[in-house]
Amino acid sequence: MLEKKIRILDFDNSVKAQKALLSGYEAEVIDLTDLGPKVRFWMSRDARGELSRRIPNGGEGRVTFLGSGDFHHVTELLLSRFDEPVSLIDFDFHQDWDATSSLLHCGSWVSKAMERQNIRKCLMLGPSSKDFSFFSLQAGDLRLLKDDRLEIYPYSSRAGAVFFRAVPANISIRKKEGVFLTRIYWNELKSKNIKEFFIHLISRLPTAKVYITIDKDCLEAETSLTNWDQGDMPLGCLLEILKVIKDNREIVGMDITGDYSPVRTDGALKKAVLRLNHPRSIKAAGLSAPSIAAANEITNLKILESVIA
Repeated sequence: MLEKKIRILDFDNSVKAQKALLSGYEAEVIDLTDLGPKVRFWMSRDARGELSRRIPNGGEGRVTFLGSGDFHHVTELLLSRFDEPVSLIDFDFHQDWDATSSLLHCGSWVSKAMERQNIRKCLMLGPSSKDFSFFSLQAGDLRLLKDDRLEIYPYSSRAGAVFFRAVPANISIRKKEGVFLTRIYWNELKSKNIKEFFIHLISRLPTAKVYITIDKDCLEAETSLTNWDQGDMPLGCLLEILKVIKDNREIVGMDITGDYSPVRTDGALKKAVLRLNHPRSIKAAGLSAPSIAAANEITNLKILESVIA
């Protein structure tokens, strides 16, 4: 069972600004703002080592807030502190399974985390068809689909395709193979009875213990304002799935990203990459910082209420 005490890894001041959240839950705030520019979007091995030393042990049974989705790869570090077999449940607009880079970054962390054999399975929920682009699939770690170790369930989707790559059989997809191209058709959540379907998914998990990670960019913009693209999963769908998980498995840890912060980083290369990768138009554009924080705080509180007794 998750503790009522929460933990905030404060890279960007986005969660610390949410006063009702801090007053409603006992919060351990770890000031990492000096590391924020080094860690945002990607981090070197040295930066990961420094970050690991700065995060105390003992908070694994809490909900941890990471701030912007630019820091979602910190989930890989948090998962590395678990030795027992666990299943990973990942809510995200993006797949974060890039297998083409040696760097640990917010688009590759799932592939890196799944190198650990104690992470027995991953359910990926809420990716958008907007992110099932040719490059995203072509660079994706398709090996994880083998033996259903990774299952992917978009909220809504269009078919994708890969060229000159083998796509393993997987319970969450349907594929149509051609000579050079394989089309992939996704098993989307939108048309499902969410409670019944997710009870079925949970029953097939190979572990009693689960770790949950939520990037709120998978949600509709009405309930989450991020510095990334927005998905189309209703908040009610997310909360219903969380209740099923809580009722049927032991949640040993959880983190939340997808709060909004202006993109600030160090180094010319990282600045250029971030300009290229971040969307030019976001729902939060033009809104005041207090109104953005207030919208995200309401969602954060509802998520906490659903998983903490």
